Amino acid sequence: MDSADSADRADRPATDRLAPHEIAFLRGGRRAALVVAVLSLRLSGSVGPGRGGTLRTRRPLDDTAADLPALTRAVHASLLHDPADVRQLLVREAVALALIDLRYELTLAGLAPVLLPGRTRAGRRALRSLRARHPLPASRRGLSPEDRLLAVALYGDRALTTLMPRFAREGGLAGRRGKATERKREYGQSWGSGGGFSCGAV
Repeated sequence: MDSADSADRADRPATDRLAPHEIAFLRGGRRAALVVAVLSLRLSGSVGPGRGGTLRTRRPLDDTAADLPALTRAVHASLLHDPADVRQLLVREAVALALIDLRYELTLAGLAPVLLPGRTRAGRRALRSLRARHPLPASRRGLSPEDRLLAVALYGDRALTTLMPRFAREGGLAGRRGKATERKREYGQSWGSGGGFSCGAV
């Protein structure tokens, strides 16, 4: 067994515990994590596009809401009575606090640095391991909601506009500003490529 295989096996326990919004935060920061939280609510039918590139709730959360990540619950609660776009959501108190807590948890896990933006060596290694196991899907055919969520967490706007183009456009989730943010956050790392996509427990 070579050193690359050994490193990949060592990374798997850590990466398998990461949720999609955590993966997204490591890849692209606060906005990326927020987009994944919004998308998870969209896939469950709880959030939809509003007017002018905003987002709005479509129905209350069900009895399983307690099992949702704190960020996802904060996004839904913030949109419950007041539609907003992604930029506005980022500065709403409950969402901002949930993002601070998320960064703190990733810092404790050794995946994000204490003060600087970005990710630690362990965080970069975790993303490489996940991308190696889950290539960017070419289409949404045959993908489960969980597969789509993980693809967007790993690949950002490129996956979002391939897998959910209408919602990405109508909900203001992708565009020139979002793509510029993605490029800055990626630190020059190349996109993955591939055909089939299947995710396990993440």
